[in-house]
Amino acid sequence: MEIVENLKHAICALFEVHHEESGVQRVVTPIEYLGSGDKIVIRIRPDGNGVQLDDNGEAALYASMAGGDLDTDSVLRWAEDLQHVSPARYDADAETISAFTANQRLIAPYIFRVAEAAQHLHAIATARPDRQASDFKDRVASVVQDTARQLNLGYKADYPLPIAGGLTADHYIESSVPLIVITATSATRLLEAEVIHMQYQMSKISGFVLAVAESQAAVGKRQFERANYYTGKTVNFSPHDLEQLIKLQTH
Repeated sequence: MEIVENLKHAICALFEVHHEESGVQRVVTPIEYLGSGDKIVIRIRPDGNGVQLDDNGEAALYASMAGGDLDTDSVLRWAEDLQHVSPARYDADAETISAFTANQRLIAPYIFRVAEAAQHLHAIATARPDRQASDFKDRVASVVQDTARQLNLGYKADYPLPIAGGLTADHYIESSVPLIVITATSATRLLEAEVIHMQYQMSKISGFVLAVAESQAAVGKRQFERANYYTGKTVNFSPHDLEQLIKLQTH
């Protein structure tokens, strides 16, 4: 019996419960997002005659930060199947996993079910099929270098930028307003483009940040759309369009 009691205490100690405003309880579980080491956190919110349990959108956020894609058929099929096997639901618009119950006795097991669904979403969204290495970076480099040569403008690759954080431009073209080209191979690199843009603005340094993604799916649709507000411009890769954009921006 002593072993059982000690085991009960040890298991309970793995969960942290924090009280937040408006009656919200934040539960830090020992369950982790695969490959990241980040613990899954579930919030329990009063909702009418019951409570809502949700992941606060963190599974989708962490998946996007890891270069995952939330808009694949695999995620869609998983969300549909989830409705038949779990009380948890995935809202693709809000990018949140949640469950509702009016039964106090179901709160504890539902914490596990929402955390389980959060772990699954992250794993599915970040899964990558085996494929040959993309030549995306090489194709962008070829267009940028050739265009800079046509325009007879100074060009530098992997250029250390004069801002904090040690960030670099994949391509830097010297013009009246220097063009900083970021090859957004992942959602993380796209976020770096946003940081570069904001630091240039805050430091009042002249420069135009152009982020180039292979596709919206490669960095996440929401991240791509948001980035257009936090960079000079964010575009899908098209050799012709990129060449024209560089010429227009360095005119």
